[in-house]
Amino acid sequence: MVAKAYRLLRAALNTAVDDELIRRNPCRIKGAGIERAAERPTATVAQVFQLADIVPGRFRALILLAAFASLRYGELAALRRRDFDLRCRTLTVRATLVERSDGSLTFGPPKTDAGIRTVTIPDAIRRDVRAHLDDFVDEDQDALVFTGAKGAVLRRSNFQTACKWRESVAAAGLPDFHFHDLRHTGNTLASRTGASLAELMARMGHASTRAAMIYQHTARERDEHIADALSSQIKQSRDRARNGHGQRKKWVATNEAPARKPVLSWGLTLERVTGIEPALSAWEADVLPLNYTRRRHHCT
Repeated sequence: MVAKAYRLLRAALNTAVDDELIRRNPCRIKGAGIERAAERPTATVAQVFQLADIVPGRFRALILLAAFASLRYGELAALRRRDFDLRCRTLTVRATLVERSDGSLTFGPPKTDAGIRTVTIPDAIRRDVRAHLDDFVDEDQDALVFTGAKGAVLRRSNFQTACKWRESVAAAGLPDFHFHDLRHTGNTLASRTGASLAELMARMGHASTRAAMIYQHTARERDEHIADALSSQIKQSRDRARNGHGQRKKWVATNEAPARKPVLSWGLTLERVTGIEPALSAWEADVLPLNYTRRRHHCT
């Protein structure tokens, strides 16, 4: 609010400068015209499913698609049966529901061409989407997918009343959670998959890079947390190694020379045996001639 007031005042004074009513614009506060919205909360996957379980059954798929297909409320309320191709796991956003200042409702094209897009439905929720189409949607291809209990166009205020939004989000552990925060949750989850900037823009339906870059920044922060956790594990492992846990034994050098084993030398000697040699064994005397040569092995 303050930033908008500053921008309005600065614009008025710029006009005064152009008309030569004043010499220079005194509104020169750097960054005063920039709006810094508070960071919106995100839900966990478990909390999204818990919220989908709490709301009436006809709104279960709406909750899941808002989060995991990153759809805006107006886009969801304008979906028709023909926009779904469950064999290909896709839905196509062609229109959006707009509530005018006088309270009337109208269907129109998305604000930008980027809003017209085909989004792949996560396989984990395809069964929920199929069940919704079977149970709550007319067979006519032009039938609205999400309506009130009597089949009327689903005005946002009627949706919040029918599902008791404040009580439901509080029961899911998400106090002060807005419907648009479901889309914010889905965008954050998508950014953590490693999707490129162009891929995020296409899925989110953004014509500018600004919003997609915000989610990429969130992904980088998450990556920093992962790196910090890895660093902690590395540090703990190295600390254990320094304290001797899991450390390899080291050989300690000493001045003492190791004891040497005796070296044995083997050899072969040829001997000439004659009749004047010492008496032979009984076997040698029987089988050997009087003069012969024999081999003797020796070890020193």
